[in-house]
Amino acid sequence: MTIPQKIGLGLIALGFGVVVAIAPQYIKASDHDDGEVDTKGRNLNLTDLFVFREKDQNRSAAANDLIFVMNTNPRSLARQQYFFSTTARYEFKVTRVGNKNAQPTGREDVVLRFEFSPPTANGQQEFKLSAISDGTTRVATGKTTPLRPNPAAAPVINQLYLGGSRLTVFAGLREDPFFFDVEQYFRVRAGALGIGPEKAFRPPERAIDFTKGYNVNAIVVRIPRSFLRGYTAVNTFDVWQTIAVKDPVTDRFQQFERLARPVINEGLVVTNAFLNAFNMIPPTADLSAAAAPVRAEAKRTLLALGNSNTRADALLNAFLPDVMRIDTTIPSGYANALNTQGSPIAGRKLTDDVIDITLSVLTNGAITTDNVSYAGTPSNPAQGHKPLQTGFPYLALPN
Repeated sequence: MTIPQKIGLGLIALGFGVVVAIAPQYIKASDHDDGEVDTKGRNLNLTDLFVFREKDQNRSAAANDLIFVMNTNPRSLARQQYFFSTTARYEFKVTRVGNKNAQPTGREDVVLRFEFSPPTANGQQEFKLSAISDGTTRVATGKTTPLRPNPAAAPVINQLYLGGSRLTVFAGLREDPFFFDVEQYFRVRAGALGIGPEKAFRPPERAIDFTKGYNVNAIVVRIPRSFLRGYTAVNTFDVWQTIAVKDPVTDRFQQFERLARPVINEGLVVTNAFLNAFNMIPPTADLSAAAAPVRAEAKRTLLALGNSNTRADALLNAFLPDVMRIDTTIPSGYANALNTQGSPIAGRKLTDDVIDITLSVLTNGAITTDNVSYAGTPSNPAQGHKPLQTGFPYLALPN
């Protein structure tokens, strides 16, 4: 079988002799905005992953600390409290990489698992962090930062000790740092694919930042490189994030959200059912025969964007399996370095213009910008984000 089949019946055949049963309300696409319905809360949606050396964001930070950021709950409105799901597992997954040019394996060497309790009367949730690595599970607990009358009030910063290492954790509402004229991108893509009129990106004075004014629920972790290394001496890591929910049929947790690099799956894959299936498989399955229909559709998009057949194949090889690689020996930044496959290997910082970078690569330089930036254009009120905080957790205060 190929993916997906029997989507409407709540089944996805993964092509490995396994058919996963999922309740129909969970069959939705992921990432920033995917046509939400009442049966699926946005707190089960991933929006972005950021991974960077803290000293590249804050010169006074320790040299060997990394920052992981998981953003969820897209389009959260200003001055409203949003909660993390109490039935989900929010996870960072990490592979130790011995060679920055090696193909990603999707091996789960380290897992940071967050599980949240119901909110108290004041809107605060307790969470359990389970750190799983090298056959050992270490557990610590912390609390979220509830929305307060004064958003600038000091956040709850949890200092958690796990196996001799200290992890610093923030969980709560922050401004969404993503910036992209996403609606116009889909018009541009539709024109290139021949399923809509040809369009170009709007000029800076008319471009619309899709996430301006919105918040997200964020999980931010300061993590020592030594904690990720374990008993190894590696300096490079592959990172991705997932959300899993307990399936009512099997009573087991089933992944149905996955995200690493920005604008790869949702930017290249058009069919909603393929997006759903892609989000339910691990990186290890991205290059499998079962996922071939998804890759074929992504290739058609690349060809429509002006790439040759050879270049389209090279791009797919560079961006799949979908993980975010960070070489911790070089400065962080999405365009700072590539490996021999042409894949980014320096993580992603909060204000990296990943859209301009990705558009330029995917279109072979034909499109270089969507004319949206983090700071925005002064003459255009439809753009612009708040300044980042100077210290942990760095994300701007919520709207």
